[in-house]
Amino acid sequence: MTGHRVVLARWAALTLLLAGTLLPLVPLLVWAASGQWRYPALIPQQASLRGARLLGDPRSQIPRALLTSALVGLSVALLACAIGYPAGRAIGLYRFRGRRALQFLLLAPVIVPGLASAVGLQVFFIRYGLADTTSGVVLVQLIPTVPYAATVLGAAFANFDSDYERQARALGAGPVQILLRVTVPLLRPALALAGMFAFLISWSEYVLTLLIGGGQVITLPLLLFAAISSSDLTAAAALAVLVIAPPLLLVTLAVRLLPASGAAVAGLGRL
Repeated sequence: MTGHRVVLARWAALTLLLAGTLLPLVPLLVWAASGQWRYPALIPQQASLRGARLLGDPRSQIPRALLTSALVGLSVALLACAIGYPAGRAIGLYRFRGRRALQFLLLAPVIVPGLASAVGLQVFFIRYGLADTTSGVVLVQLIPTVPYAATVLGAAFANFDSDYERQARALGAGPVQILLRVTVPLLRPALALAGMFAFLISWSEYVLTLLIGGGQVITLPLLLFAAISSSDLTAAAALAVLVIAPPLLLVTLAVRLLPASGAAVAGLGRL
């Protein structure tokens, strides 16, 4: 009987969590499917598929912006993990003088507003021909994403047993073999989590993309803010649903596929 109550309590908690997460999306879905909804009516006076047609219209900028957002997000996630890996290994696996200072420096881009950093870096991006380019947008988005990737991987390395690497080295494995066949498989959950954080930050980034991209690199957040500014609520709601859907799907897949223990996934133990 007690076990039955525990199961019911878990389902109730899950239901409340899903309701709290998805309830704010209901007005967006209604707006996206409405053609006319004037105050003080509680329901739209007219339904319309204009929002759905707008998302799939090849003549609009939305399909291209969706592809750009996905490519930029994936590139940022891969680069953030590649850069965060050695930093995370250093702060998580080793104890040395200045370690805390290094951790603070890694978090400095998160503490300092990204806009301030980007304004200072914009001169260099212009000088080296990276302004108004997708490559420049990818590079500038590493500023807010690398600290998260390094922190997650550092926490994972703090709980990493380096004896596995020593055993592989004793058996004749080289550095690349140890990395690909031992270290990366053991850290796969943490790498997936770090990549997910980096992708989600990149996916929703607006200010840095606008500043460095100069309006030439069009992503979904730029189109969303433009639709909001134009007071086209149907288009804005449809774009908002499109922007929200991939992160929700990604987080759901991560919860289902990653190990159940949050400590095991993020390595939040001795760091």
